[in-house]
Order: sequence, then C-alpha cells, then structure tokens
Amino acid sequence: MRQAEQLADFFSEKEIDFIVSSPFERAISTIQPLSSRLGLTLHTDDRLSERVLSRHNVADWMDQLRESFDDLDRKLPGGESSREAMDRGISVIHALFEREENNMVAVTHGNLFSLILKYYDDSIGFEDWRALANPDVFELCKQEQSGEVSIKHLEVLSFLEKND
Repeated sequence: MRQAEQLADFFSEKEIDFIVSSPFERAISTIQPLSSRLGLTLHTDDRLSERVLSRHNVADWMDQLRESFDDLDRKLPGGESSREAMDRGISVIHALFEREENNMVAVTHGNLFSLILKYYDDSIGFEDWRALANPDVFELCKQEQSGEVSIKHLEVLSFLEKND
C-alpha cells in the first residue's frame, strides 16, 4: 500500500483527467490512492485484464510465454494468443486517444502491457517483458497531425526509492 501512495505522489505532479484500470484487485489497489487524492472516478475496463496464457497449468509456462512473443498467433488450450490480447489492449488505448481528456492513466498488467508496447514497437519481446518493474510507468503520446504514437519510459522507480 505504501508503494501505491508513492505512485500517487509521482502522478500528483501531472495533470491527470481520467483514470481507468483493470478490474483485478491488485491493479485497483495500485491506483486507488491517486483516484482518491485527485477526486477522480476510478473506471474499470475488462479489456485491461491480464492475458490468460492458458486455463490449465502449464509446467513450462515461461518457455511458452517466450514463444508467444515470437509467434503472436500461438494459443494454448483455453488461453488467449498474444495477438488477441494485444488487440484487446490496443482497443482500450485507441478509445482513450479518442476521449476529450488529455492526460489519462491506464492501469494494466505486465504481459498485456508489453504486448501493447509491441503493437507500437515490434522489437519489444520477452526480455522486455521480463525487464518491466513493478510498478512501471510509460507515457504514450499520440501526435495530432501524424497520428504517430511515441512511447517514453518514465523513471518511477528512482522516484519511489528517493521518496521511500
């Protein structure tokens, strides 16, 4: 909970207009302090839920996950392919870019977020997913004229450590 409060401190320097989160409790509890502090409604969106690799126990799940970054259509029984998860996550990002608010926070989970990043930068892969911190913050900005999306990694961990 302390980390969630520190994350709220980090975002307090930004002008946030809208917050949306995965409905999973760990995502909500991460962003709830910011929502409360800013007096903003915390919206949830099922499309931000973590990707399901398989509905069954997979002994070599890490190897399967690694392969799913190379073969986006690879799908385990009862699971979701990387492409399906990516399309789901990107649909949220596209919807956010269409909103009238300018500065929004979207809270999701590592695998889904790395696939969202991969949509914009195909070089993103398994090792990038492994390198994500918890929490990790990226800024996605859409250029009005070109429609191009830029990605910037924000140094939230150094902020959290400095303020711990």
